Amino acid sequence: MSLAVEKLEGSMANLTITVPAEDFTKALKSAYNKSKSKFQMAGFRKGKVPMAYIEKLYGPEVFYEDAANDLINQTYPVEIEDVDLDIVSRPEISVSQIEKGKDFIYVAKVALRPEVKLGEYKGLEVEKADISVTDEEVKAEIEKTQKENGRKVNVTDRAAKLEDEVKINFEGFVDGVAFEGGKGEDYALTLGSHSFIDTFEDQIVGKNIDDEFDVEVTFPEDYQAENLAGKPAVFKVKLLSITETQLPELDDEFASEVSAFDTFKEYEEDTRKTLEVRKKDAAEREKESKCIEKLIELSEMELPEPMIELQQERILEDFEMRLSYQGLKLEQYMQITKQSREDMLEQMKPDAITRIKSSLVVEAVAEAEKFEVSDEEVEEELKKMAEAYQLDVEKFKELAGDKEVDSIRRDLKNRKAVKFMAENAKEV
Repeated sequence: MSLAVEKLEGSMANLTITVPAEDFTKALKSAYNKSKSKFQMAGFRKGKVPMAYIEKLYGPEVFYEDAANDLINQTYPVEIEDVDLDIVSRPEISVSQIEKGKDFIYVAKVALRPEVKLGEYKGLEVEKADISVTDEEVKAEIEKTQKENGRKVNVTDRAAKLEDEVKINFEGFVDGVAFEGGKGEDYALTLGSHSFIDTFEDQIVGKNIDDEFDVEVTFPEDYQAENLAGKPAVFKVKLLSITETQLPELDDEFASEVSAFDTFKEYEEDTRKTLEVRKKDAAEREKESKCIEKLIELSEMELPEPMIELQQERILEDFEMRLSYQGLKLEQYMQITKQSREDMLEQMKPDAITRIKSSLVVEAVAEAEKFEVSDEEVEEELKKMAEAYQLDVEKFKELAGDKEVDSIRRDLKNRKAVKFMAENAKEV
């Protein structure tokens, strides 16, 4: 087996891989064995038709496609493993020679990591973030904790108001006909949450327990159910119960219950310090992001299209995984949003380009500064990750494998590069 490399313009390359004739012959035999049960001819039992007879009847090409696919899948990963190329795309395969008794030759067109003409990365000018914490922000944070510790109480002596949680029975009608999915019983709804369409929740405000009333709304033009989009509807509603949240007093007792402090003043001061740390961390991350954005503007690189396409696919795969956590399939999402896979990939292209450029400039800085990562640093990171997954570190390393460990080492090196840029940046 042999491989010849031809570098092309635009960070592309053709890899010509030649597989010896005897290996192609074996692949043809294997393809025959896998598919011989599909052939049924007079005079032969099913699956017993000789290979030569099938080739004579249908031509020798009958097994070429399966044999070629098997050989490509077997040989391509092996051939590129030791080649001194940084391949950043899936291969585009074309067969240049396929004939029984001859070498099998195919060409894999691939994208290579593009060269980066790195701009000046020391002294990047970035806007200084405001990390001061206002009294209003401290108050809002404490009120958030106050609401989280509120006590739910049934209300019977007044009408429903915004922020109440109510329970209702309802049934929706369009043109006097009940529609699918428009009925609910003992349904919990927080008024003002905008969980329901249009002014549905607003029309419950002011109603009392056991009231039965109509709620008139109009479905949005882009509503997911096409048969309802843009149409007026009437919901028959019965209010079953009202619950309000009673908030605790903001005093020393409250502070001692929600924190490690005995007085509200101490708790308030600690909240301010927590917000200051949070803002400082957020500002540091924002500073790092701005440094990368600035360096991309100052640098030059030409991205090969297949590299972008691969990144688009990866972003879409990540999105599909997040959807699955919500119990939704990508196909369902596309039906709801009236988008095709191609539409979604095109929408993700700008993000894909930004991610690639960010990665390239950061790696270029790491290379320029000759940053190194010690085994001890990698081990420490592995310990953190193992703890996050609640696994023994040795078990985690075993599951991760060498490639993942190499990836961790690269990530740590890139983090050093980003931190270096941020530390040497000028805040204006």
